[in-house]
Amino acid sequence: MAHVMAASELVAATIKRPLQNDDDNGSADEKPKLARRREADPAAALAAARHEFGEHGGVNMSIEASATFTVMEPDTMRRLFAGELGPERGDLYIYSRHFNPTVLALGRQMAALEGTEAAYCTASGMSAISSVLMQLVGAGGHVVASRCLYGGTHALLSRFLPRASGVRATFVDVDDEAAVRAAVRHGETRVVYVETMSNPTLAVADIPMLARVAHDAGAKLVVDNTFTPMVVSPARLGADVVVHSVSKFISGGADIIAGAICGPASLVNAMMDLQEGALMLLGPTMNAKVAFELSERLPHLPLRMQEHSRRAAEYASRMRRLGLRVAYPGLPDHPHHARLLAMANPGYGAGGMLCVDMGTEDRANRLMHHLQNTTRFGLMAVSLGYYETLMSCSGSSTSSEMPPEDRARAGISPGLVRMSVGYNGTLEQRWAQFERALALMQQQHPDRDAAAAKYCKV
Repeated sequence: MAHVMAASELVAATIKRPLQNDDDNGSADEKPKLARRREADPAAALAAARHEFGEHGGVNMSIEASATFTVMEPDTMRRLFAGELGPERGDLYIYSRHFNPTVLALGRQMAALEGTEAAYCTASGMSAISSVLMQLVGAGGHVVASRCLYGGTHALLSRFLPRASGVRATFVDVDDEAAVRAAVRHGETRVVYVETMSNPTLAVADIPMLARVAHDAGAKLVVDNTFTPMVVSPARLGADVVVHSVSKFISGGADIIAGAICGPASLVNAMMDLQEGALMLLGPTMNAKVAFELSERLPHLPLRMQEHSRRAAEYASRMRRLGLRVAYPGLPDHPHHARLLAMANPGYGAGGMLCVDMGTEDRANRLMHHLQNTTRFGLMAVSLGYYETLMSCSGSSTSSEMPPEDRARAGISPGLVRMSVGYNGTLEQRWAQFERALALMQQQHPDRDAAAAKYCKV
């Protein structure tokens, strides 16, 4: 038990570090630290976070690539495991699955971005989601979840966790407060789980309402904010935990797999417990070299998200004028447009994701074929946040884990094309490519397309 407490103390000390100035000797007033933590604009919060310099004074931090760390005296290791020494007590480390200086630095940036007390970075988005759910729910616990989720998360809740640990999940329309409250089982429900912007339908969750419902039931609200970094800050709206697939917009390069858990220090402490912590024992450890890469990209995230959003908003408006059935929360006629405006951080738009419903999978596939192979508008690929536009037919790709009846209930049409709008090339160049591909697609099979065309028009 002494080792467990030592681990918790070590985490707590580490978590406090982002709120300190480099010259903070422990006697400074707490108010400036709290002000930085609660900075409303995520870009300002990132800028206020502690900057890590390199070992020899470099403007970029050094990469600590060691898996294990040496000590100079035998008794030092005992004191490390006892919690008497550590990252904040002597700048000492034990093992990189436990803590790594480079990964900790990225965690400080993620905590600043999301306005949380702490953050822990993981090897993938799914490892962040699964670790949080296993830690908070426990064997036999209950989760109330949105019926429209990323297919992998839906499969985790509907298949894997019930089989592995007896977790039960109830999927509901989270836009219906009465339905969410009715689904909650008092004394059993541990987590209400949603995505800020649902994958792929782009419904916007009412985070303040869902936080009230969860907290009334003694549960935690966990929000996947992968689609909307910078745009929405769920923790500032009442969410207890924010998870990310950092592989997406935050990375921006489609070359890294990573995740993050942002929340209270007490949660990270529990997840790093030597005997019961999901992160410590399952070991979804982020590589220090990956953490360094990501820490160099985070300062550019505000600019990238602004351009993703600008392009997506313009394309969505033009697609609508062409008569296409478009889903984009930045359009005034989107059912959750006002909700997003009320929750969003000013200046970052409505995000870089849009959907166009072509009515049938055949029409969706033909459109994507021309968009990639004929006009070079974008790429047929899953994932999002890349500088090129990425397209996929969600029903047969990222939502394919869901049974057909669940996809129908979630509003995922067979012809729904999800687009992660990139910013490469000029806007007019890319729009001309889209219009040409649409015209080519419509020239093929005009008779067969007639009925579907009526569906995909507004």
